[in-house]
Amino acid sequence: MNKPLTRSEVAVDATWDLDDLFPTRDDWLAELTGIEKAVDTVARHRGHLGEAAAILLACLDARDALQARLQRAGIYAGLRNSEDGGDAGRQSDLANAASLAARVEAAVKFVDTEILALPDGTVEGYLRAQPMLAVHKPDLDDLAALKPHMLSAETERVLAGLGEVLDAPYMTYTRSKTSDMRFEPFTDAAGTSYPNSFNLYEWTYEASPDAHVRRAAWSSFCAGLVPYQNTFGATFATEVSKNVVLARTRGYQSAEHFLLQQHKVPFELYTNVLDTIQAELAPHMRRYARLRQRVLGLDRLLYCDIKAPLDPDYAPALGFDEASTLILGALEPMGAEYVDLMRTAFQRRWVDRVDNVGKASGAFCASPYGVHPFILMTWTNSMRDAFVLAHELGHAGHFALAGRSQKYVNTRPAMPFVEAPSIMNEVLLSRHILARGGDQRMRRWVLMQVLGTYHHNFVTHLLEAELQRQAYRLAEGGKPVTAALLNERKRAILTGFWGDAVDIDEGAAMTWMRQPHYYFGLYPYTYSVGLVAATALAEKANSEGPSVFAGWLDVLRAGGTLPPLDLMRKVGIDLSSPQPVRDAVAYVGRLVDELEAAF
Repeated sequence: MNKPLTRSEVAVDATWDLDDLFPTRDDWLAELTGIEKAVDTVARHRGHLGEAAAILLACLDARDALQARLQRAGIYAGLRNSEDGGDAGRQSDLANAASLAARVEAAVKFVDTEILALPDGTVEGYLRAQPMLAVHKPDLDDLAALKPHMLSAETERVLAGLGEVLDAPYMTYTRSKTSDMRFEPFTDAAGTSYPNSFNLYEWTYEASPDAHVRRAAWSSFCAGLVPYQNTFGATFATEVSKNVVLARTRGYQSAEHFLLQQHKVPFELYTNVLDTIQAELAPHMRRYARLRQRVLGLDRLLYCDIKAPLDPDYAPALGFDEASTLILGALEPMGAEYVDLMRTAFQRRWVDRVDNVGKASGAFCASPYGVHPFILMTWTNSMRDAFVLAHELGHAGHFALAGRSQKYVNTRPAMPFVEAPSIMNEVLLSRHILARGGDQRMRRWVLMQVLGTYHHNFVTHLLEAELQRQAYRLAEGGKPVTAALLNERKRAILTGFWGDAVDIDEGAAMTWMRQPHYYFGLYPYTYSVGLVAATALAEKANSEGPSVFAGWLDVLRAGGTLPPLDLMRKVGIDLSSPQPVRDAVAYVGRLVDELEAAF
């Protein structure tokens, strides 16, 4: 049995280079002190925002600069903790960064409350009088939309100061997952022992071509989850209760309405995505599940089999360098500037790709303003890894371009747009590989990778969103959220989607324990929005040519200057209509049709 690497044993060239953020931890500590002192650059304007447009501009610019520094310091602590979440020193540094963020947020909260207290028409007059305030207009508009839900200035200051406490559910979840949870080794049919972990299961064993390995790893994985059910259930419940209370206190119709306020999309878009995809995609995915059972010769398809390769003996390895070349070729339609940016990611160690004890599971991209993005993943030499990497590079390219074009305050669009650029890269990669030709066996293997993208975003994340929807509505109706309730609801959701095509066991019911997205508001459904947008844009490029991507780059540069639906309208995609959702689901149906024919 191979012993998992410690962080110090990982080759440096396979890690990200955090020196680009802070050369040393001492430099980071000095920056924390500097940030604390810099609070006065904002606080000095307290009580004066109603005096002149120039004062408001100076205050907002100072807050923007302070928040950019705070973001960089927080990301540095977060990235180091992601490298090894079991290290006590890194845990302490992350806690210190979170505590500083809460203090700073409380200290500058007066800006919002003072602006909202200004007489009607004052901000509009300031915008006319001082053209340089225009850069802050999107933020000022968002603040105005929150006015009916704002509390007293003192209450808002106290809530801001409780930021570390209000974020505790996510901290508890991640700390337990990376530092405490352990999984027992398992053996294959020949008696060979294998270690197990979140990363090993999700990146290696879950899609293993060996049914014995796949199922034994699943048993080990589920057994490791069981002792944490009640802790994770209470953590989930705390997050739900927090948002239910905040929503009621602020006068929202529901917790979902409260959490969707910052998404800047109609409530109907959220419900349409959840309802349409579940209803119309399920028949296609059930066909795919039955195809998998038939081709693999399984007496029944367990939940742990739904990602098993249809051609177990065909799994061409793909090294990181080879994948880099492949991805750069796939992204050529995006233009030279974008490809050069992606090339820099490979040359300058933006990607941390080797598993080690305590490393965070899954994949993410962190994009500190004024530096460059950092990507975490686990590379296992598979084509699926290339799709994950392309996805995270999509985030990197998006925020790098937005950071070059916008001030910090305008770099991030609302959540429903965030996943569109990343999934766009996956779509381009899939179409690039298919366009290269090759034999029938290669083509159907690539089709499985493409369906993996749709499965991940239209099934895994969407059914997370459905669990969120049900949990919030049950909590608002007075039903306590517990591990038992979450298991029962998750099992029912999975059974409703997969029908009798997949055997939903006790482990499947616990899959709510695997994802951190429940602690990011209503994030899960946005993956589906992104995939719908990317599918529609790719189809548009097929019919109109690659010139479409010039407009797409302009949208990426726009950052958060427009709401999500307006960003997509700039490239001719109307997500307010249900048609793009149905078109994307139909595309999945055609992929399944082709695979059925191929086998």
